Amino acid sequence: MPVKNFALDVIDTLAKTILKEKSSKYFCFYGDMGAGKTTLIKAMLKTLEAKDLGNSPTFGIVNEYHDTDGNLLAYHFDFYRLNNEEEAYDMGLEDYFDTDAHIFIEWPEHIPNLLPEDHNAIYLRFIDENTRSIEY
Repeated sequence: MPVKNFALDVIDTLAKTILKEKSSKYFCFYGDMGAGKTTLIKAMLKTLEAKDLGNSPTFGIVNEYHDTDGNLLAYHFDFYRLNNEEEAYDMGLEDYFDTDAHIFIEWPEHIPNLLPEDHNAIYLRFIDENTRSIEY
């Protein structure tokens, strides 16, 4: 898909489109700090009707999200602070992948050998305070 710019006020529509178009439950978000990775993931969680949209799991590495009935919807990983792939493996990453939940991964470039083959790569870039570019 070609790169396209979008205004942040249409991010909910973009999230719905991405979830509708992609058949894989694995989503890998690439981009610099401030590119909008967490913002897009929150919009995707909102589309999935998560009970809590939370924050980026930068310090905890993973957040778990449920629907209003308590059913597991998604895991959101932030691997920015990982030193190596072994840390992700040791935390049981493969067990998370074996669930039915959506998997959202920020900083997937820190674990390239552990990513599922059928993952969706989403590239975000900061344009200005209200605009980003996306390729997916």
